[in-house]
Amino acid sequence: MKTMKLFKASLIALTLASPLLAYAESIAIINATVHTVTEQGVLTNATVLIDNGVITAINPKDISADKTVDAQGKILTPGFIGSMNQLGLVEVSAVSRTRDARDKKADITFDPSIAFNAKSTAIAYSRKGGITSDVVIPNGGDDMFKGQAFIANLSGDYNSIVENNVAAVIGLGGKSKGSRALNLQKLRRKLEDAQKKLAKASKKLADNKAKKGDKKSSKVDKEPKRAEKEINALLTGEKPLIAHANRASDILELIKLKNEFNLDLVIAGASDALSIAKQLADAKVPVIIGTLRNLPSFDAIHASLENAAKLVKAGVNVAFTVSGDTHNLYQLRFDAGVAVANGLSKTQALASVTANVADAFNYNAGRIAIGKKADLVLWSADPFELSTHVERMWIDGKEHSTTSRQDALRERYTTETNMPRAYTK
Repeated sequence: MKTMKLFKASLIALTLASPLLAYAESIAIINATVHTVTEQGVLTNATVLIDNGVITAINPKDISADKTVDAQGKILTPGFIGSMNQLGLVEVSAVSRTRDARDKKADITFDPSIAFNAKSTAIAYSRKGGITSDVVIPNGGDDMFKGQAFIANLSGDYNSIVENNVAAVIGLGGKSKGSRALNLQKLRRKLEDAQKKLAKASKKLADNKAKKGDKKSSKVDKEPKRAEKEINALLTGEKPLIAHANRASDILELIKLKNEFNLDLVIAGASDALSIAKQLADAKVPVIIGTLRNLPSFDAIHASLENAAKLVKAGVNVAFTVSGDTHNLYQLRFDAGVAVANGLSKTQALASVTANVADAFNYNAGRIAIGKKADLVLWSADPFELSTHVERMWIDGKEHSTTSRQDALRERYTTETNMPRAYTK
């Protein structure tokens, strides 16, 4: 009897702890117009099967699922992926105690994911824009390295951080005091010094193997400091370097560093990238741009609403971020629509808010394909049209509401109740 009780207790504990419980229900989405963002293109009257949080089949012969959703011919896309913002790290920009993306002492080791607020009201609001996950970055501090990016899904669950420390973030370009050259010089020297240390350590390891009987060779090297480990991760290609840069000359210097040190480089901002599009394409460096950046400046002479289309035509891998505050993340699809209105195809625009972002950060999402995360959005119509809305959304195979705090407030003050009415003039 005691053994049976222990077995039951263990089973209950295992059940409560298992993340697969959230994905227990398999779902078949049928009769959908599926924009796969793969070589398969657009599939009509298609079926997508979801199980255990991933896409397990597309147009299977046998549709066997716990639940069936009839899309009635409407558009099904991968969930959109936001990036280059502080979602979950800031609630009210004007209230300092709600801002956790920046600290004066922050450096390359700064991990802001510790402060991520999964219950931020901005998260539910962003879901209304079809966004199912986000690459969140810190604002950093005085150091040129701003810290570490992380990926979170927009489920609103406390365990919604998918992966932390996914990329190192560095801010480059013009400075209000001093020269932009200094940070570029510092970056080069840090990489050079770290590369020499790694080469020295590798040689020492090889020598030690050749001298197994030599007691002196057994000396253990000092453990690298945390900041050194992060630089080493860039040199070994373990994680990307997100570099904020706009001026073409700055980007060209970064391309040199990428080639010399074999960096996995991502350029954010890139407002003047058009003038060096060939170099970016040849170096296979993706750029993350705001499509609304069309005002020229000293660092962005070639800023234009047509830049997205022209960069893609030149062979550059382009992803989109919203222009402005983190709370505007909902508008990502509208910004993509602006790019469509200025020469970009809808297929390319969809890739720029899904697959291209996922590829830049080695994230297993952004496409409707077998084995990919079941982050999906069913739209009322064309997702890049203003009047379109999200009808249904799945994150990791689990359906989520798009009701936000703003919706609740609207209902509160437009519905007749016994509660006191809001003040009106």
